[in-house]
Amino acid sequence: MNKRKAVIPGEVIKEDENSLPGEWTEKKGNKIIALRYGLAEEVGRLIKVIPLSGPYQPRKGNIVIGQVELITFNGWIIDIRTFENAFLPLSEIPRYINKESMEDILDIGDTVIAKVRNVGKRGVELSLKSRGLGRVEEGIIFKINSNKVPRVIGKEGSMINLIKKNTECDIIVGQNGFIWVKGDSIEKELLAKKAIMFVAEKSHITGLTEEIIKWFEKEENEK
Repeated sequence: MNKRKAVIPGEVIKEDENSLPGEWTEKKGNKIIALRYGLAEEVGRLIKVIPLSGPYQPRKGNIVIGQVELITFNGWIIDIRTFENAFLPLSEIPRYINKESMEDILDIGDTVIAKVRNVGKRGVELSLKSRGLGRVEEGIIFKINSNKVPRVIGKEGSMINLIKKNTECDIIVGQNGFIWVKGDSIEKELLAKKAIMFVAEKSHITGLTEEIIKWFEKEENEK
């Protein structure tokens, strides 16, 4: 299996005693079986499925984009579109915070880029202790299905870097499906959004890199 192919739950992806089951697959006898609807991919002996549907499932280290829902005495409740809201504690802000003026750092309704620090019994805990994280003050934000995020990013960032290059925009893709785009003009930001939406809509096809290159050529010719 050299190319990605669309699979459904229960479908046999490959029958080979040497193959190993990766994410969203299981092995029964010599058969590797899909557990989710998505794109099957083989990397060496490992076969995995990249889901194309289903809710976002937070993982430690994920970059996410969310909105402040509530301020508590020791942190902020952030909506990242999971079953439970996430929590950003005061201790995960990279500066001293006066508890009397927490809204100066993040107020209700603010949008924030954060990292998932931990996922446990108490829920999802976030952190701002990395470069590029914090309150969003410029640019545009929109949402795609979180399961389309791997296709938007591409292998080793190839797809999103291609979009950045062709639109001259800064882009942060949250694993929960929210995307931040900042360019030096609204036209460039909207072009980047349009390109990302194209990739998300075509996420099930093979040869997606070639398709987005053609798409950008067409957009340039129509100017």
